[in-house]
Amino acid sequence: MVPRAVRIALAVCVLFAFLGAGFWIHAVLLSRSGGPAPTPERGLNAAEALQSAFVSVAEHVKPAVVHISPVQVAKRRRAPIVPGPFADDPAYKDFFDQFLGPRGPGQREEFQLPGLGSGVIFDSRGYVLTNNHVVRGADGVLLRLASKREYRGRIIGADVTTDLAVIQFEPDGAVPVATLGNSDTLRVGEWAIAIGNPFGLDNTVTVGVVSATGRADVGIATYENFIQTDASINPGNSGGPLVNLRGEVIGINTAIVATGQGIGFAIPANMVKRITGQLMDRGKVTRGWIGIAMEPLTNELAQSLGLREARGAVVARVYSNGPAAAAGIEKNDVVVSFEGTAVEDYRQLQRLSADAEVGKTVKLEIVRNRERRTVQLRVAEAPDRITPERPTQPRDRN
Repeated sequence: MVPRAVRIALAVCVLFAFLGAGFWIHAVLLSRSGGPAPTPERGLNAAEALQSAFVSVAEHVKPAVVHISPVQVAKRRRAPIVPGPFADDPAYKDFFDQFLGPRGPGQREEFQLPGLGSGVIFDSRGYVLTNNHVVRGADGVLLRLASKREYRGRIIGADVTTDLAVIQFEPDGAVPVATLGNSDTLRVGEWAIAIGNPFGLDNTVTVGVVSATGRADVGIATYENFIQTDASINPGNSGGPLVNLRGEVIGINTAIVATGQGIGFAIPANMVKRITGQLMDRGKVTRGWIGIAMEPLTNELAQSLGLREARGAVVARVYSNGPAAAAGIEKNDVVVSFEGTAVEDYRQLQRLSADAEVGKTVKLEIVRNRERRTVQLRVAEAPDRITPERPTQPRDRN
């Protein structure tokens, strides 16, 4: 039997070998992606090398993270300085104006709204990503960079249904820029680094892992496909980046579960790319619409409709004069495929139809009366007055 001390020594050796291999792979990936490849000093052990990797990524991304304060401009009425019955007397008014300066009936004044948030510069022209709820109701923003430089920014566009917004400021020189990564390749268990300004504490870095991907029905936004992480996210982190070990932004931090610990959510980078491109070009997002309201497909409902498994989306309503009505889709049809992509649930069908190109003809596979059939319809632009069903489970934004 192997002595206990030998077993412990072997376990320690395996651990350090694993950490060393992980750091070497990380360095190779960073060098290939153009990211900040760490350069550990000679004699650095495996644990210190992994620590150096975190430090390198944080130092690379932190300069691109900004502190956001929303601002509102309002017209405030000013009381006349001339008292009582003499308020309208020109002689008295001229007298007070001479010593106190002229005072009109009102002035436009700037008010800083309560709350604060984070953002990340993703374009050298001064474009900043953040959450819609950070700038909601604001006429502009005050931005403070990691270098302590301050700028006024204007809101280019915002999208309520994904809780994203784009701000632009006029940089007076070169500014640091973060790179958006590919969130579709994320795996559960990968390292995740959150950077932001929780409770006004600028450039705070927390580390965790990707706890889950594709989270929906969490009650944060209309279109949900969140990254879940246990990296600490707190009020003020909203709009800040979630970063991988290659120094790429894999998500935009947006919310936490107030009743839990280590449960935060970020909008995946690939969704961010699709939305921000439209916000930068047009100031708004145009989405596809197939003209149906959907509901979840339960196991019981699947059996009653003749399906082997509960995969798909049930048509709860067909909007008149919409694409689905023109294609002959009926209530209680089950959509199981969209343009060759298997539909897992109604949330996925919402995203697929919303991402579809307006005016494009798409093919849907449906099940009706236990029979599969294929229909074609032309995707329309989603009207403003009709939105998908909202989740019912409340969550707290950070």
